[in-house]
Amino acid sequence: MDSSQTHSPPPAGSGRLYVVATPIGNLKDLSQRVIETLTTVDLIACEDTRHTRNLCRHLQINTPLTSYFREKEQQKAEQLLARLLAGEHIALVSDAGTPALSDPGAVLITRARRAGVEIVAIPGPSALTAALSVAGLPQTGFFFAGFPPANTSERRQLLRTLAALPYPLVFFESPHRITASLRDMERVLGDRRAQLFRELTKIHEECLEGTLSALADRVQGGVKGELVLIVGGAPGRPHDRPEELDDLLRWYRDELRASLKDAVRAVAEDLDLPRSQVYKRALAVWQTAA
Repeated sequence: MDSSQTHSPPPAGSGRLYVVATPIGNLKDLSQRVIETLTTVDLIACEDTRHTRNLCRHLQINTPLTSYFREKEQQKAEQLLARLLAGEHIALVSDAGTPALSDPGAVLITRARRAGVEIVAIPGPSALTAALSVAGLPQTGFFFAGFPPANTSERRQLLRTLAALPYPLVFFESPHRITASLRDMERVLGDRRAQLFRELTKIHEECLEGTLSALADRVQGGVKGELVLIVGGAPGRPHDRPEELDDLLRWYRDELRASLKDAVRAVAEDLDLPRSQVYKRALAVWQTAA
């Protein structure tokens, strides 16, 4: 092993950091190991103390809680690391599912590892793996993108960087942004097939399937619950993506089924060319397909 990749040995008397997965909806998914860990640690660091307090009350666990949320993650990580180095055992949990997967946790985990603190995974529920397990995807790979940016231009830019990937794309999304995200995905990725999972492991769990445009129409009136979206990958392989202007325009038109407007925008950014120049060539390319 490369010595540059090793970490400090555990400091004498330091505690352990337990990364604990909690239910994403069904409390029966709790393992005995999770209950034992939350009961025996000195402190539980949680995304929202109110949410975790309800869980602990249900399990009759009286372990002290402290908040650990994204806005204060840097500051709180230093405080928790000091307590770990002082010998306390700490459990890190999120509101639901596995910490550090689109939830706070990565900063503390990274700093604890660099300091030589022992980190123990207590695996369990995850909306990501739950959705993939029932999606029936034939591919062995996938790309997890977490929550798309709330800003429209930033979201479309992210989607453009993912457009050529041949793997299924997995997103988390909030109910109040899902329609806008589906519309943007249709514009940038083409009208691909997708699956939208709602309320996984809960009473009203369901999976909506269809094209991105059809799904956007179905949720236009509003949707409730936690959402996981799986979008089909691009046809072909990443290295099939051409580099020449006309070829790239044809690739966006034929492989990604992009509109002329979306192809012009994407190609202009990809090749760093004036949009007017790309638009002129796109008109000629689209006319050849007529």
